Parts: sequence; structure tokens; C-alpha cells
Amino acid sequence: MLELSILGFLAEQPLHGYELKERIKALSGHVRPVSDGALYPAITRLVTAGKLDQHTEDGASAAPRRVLSLTETGRADLLERLRHPRPTEITDQVRFNTVLSFLRHLPDPHEQAAVLRRRLDFLLTPSSLFYREGEPVTAEEAGDLFRQGVLRVARATGEAERAWLEEAIATLEK
Repeated sequence: MLELSILGFLAEQPLHGYELKERIKALSGHVRPVSDGALYPAITRLVTAGKLDQHTEDGASAAPRRVLSLTETGRADLLERLRHPRPTEITDQVRFNTVLSFLRHLPDPHEQAAVLRRRLDFLLTPSSLFYREGEPVTAEEAGDLFRQGVLRVARATGEAERAWLEEAIATLEK
């Protein structure tokens, strides 16, 4: 997801490393922190693969800054990642939000709708955060005030997301 975030933000505009880190942190850092030890090696991999260009500019306080921009190879990789998200990028809420944050870069509305439909199909599959004898437990069956709360919030969130997905898919498929 880190590489998708890097490619996605750089598809919008060139950024220096610190700006890029701050944007990634704002997107998912509250759930999955972004360390320099993960970010800069990922940037190096993408530069080495020809997906990013970098050049140095003078910094605000005389320290030079490395500015990154997306190459055509990087843009093609971004679009491929958006067209075909991995299963965990559909099922994991934070990862899906990252895909969703950059899905506008995919130019074909039908391809955008296909990604949303995968998420909707996942959400329509009966599941729970808790199971009893292999069966999903509902909030009403939780028998515990706190698990009941977790399940009620998850249900409300899921209902809102399903409603939005249905509306978005209908709009995109017009």
C-alpha cells in the first residue's frame, strides 16, 4: 500500500520526500504509521524500477530537497494496481480506502465501477468480527455489551458503505 500511495500522490504533482510522507501519514498514518525506514527504501525501489524520477532543488533553509515525480512507467503501474487490486486491498478497510483515494486516476468509469463492485460483493458476504461454532455472531447475539457495540458500529458503517457503493456504481455505469 505504501507504493500505491507514493504512486498515487505523485500522479497528482511532484513532491519532495517530506511532503510525500506527510500526505501518506494523513491518509493512513493514524492506522498504519509511515516510517522513514519504510518510505525511503520504497522510493528507492520505485526510482530504480524507472517508476519515479528525482531531482534536487534548493530547500527553504539552504538544505537541498529531493523532488520526486511520476514517470510514464510509474503511471502505467499505478493504473494497473488500481485496475486489479489484490484481494487484501478489497477486504481490508484501510487498504481499500487507499485504493479508493486514487481510483479517480483510472480513466474508465466502467473499470472504476468494477473495483467498487468487488468491494460491494465482499461486503455482501455474511461475516462478523466474532464467530461461534463457525457461524458469524450478530450484535444481538454477542452477549457482551462491548462486543455488541463493536458489532453495531461495524453494521452501521457497513450499511453506509454499501449504500454509497451502490450509488457510485450506478453513477459510473450510466
